[in-house]
Amino acid sequence: MANDFSILVVEDDRAIRELYGIKLRLEGFAVSEAEDGEVGLAMAHKIKPDLILLDLLMPQVSGEEMLTKLRSTEWGSGIRVIILTNLSKDEAPSSLRILSVDRYVVKAHYTPQQVVEIVREVLGIRK
Repeated sequence: MANDFSILVVEDDRAIRELYGIKLRLEGFAVSEAEDGEVGLAMAHKIKPDLILLDLLMPQVSGEEMLTKLRSTEWGSGIRVIILTNLSKDEAPSSLRILSVDRYVVKAHYTPQQVVEIVREVLGIRK
């Protein structure tokens, strides 16, 4: 059941962050939101989400920096992460390959409903 899973959406664009937050809540997920990597890292540490939807280009602490810090901790090394960005894979930082992300999703290529399906797939939720 989706209710058993918590998701952290880390996105600096408020409209996009809220869109995914609402969509995921409507699907039964417990959702927390953070506006940058610094807040996202603190929230991840506090709530220990099952999955993080992570933007890459953000002020203060980028998604790449947040993920690097997250993966360096025992509690954060196993959290599922879906990169949700407008950077193509060719433009993405090469370090993402070693930081163990579950999926790389270019926002412009997927609808919010398709992103929900990817979240379900990554978490192993069958409809």
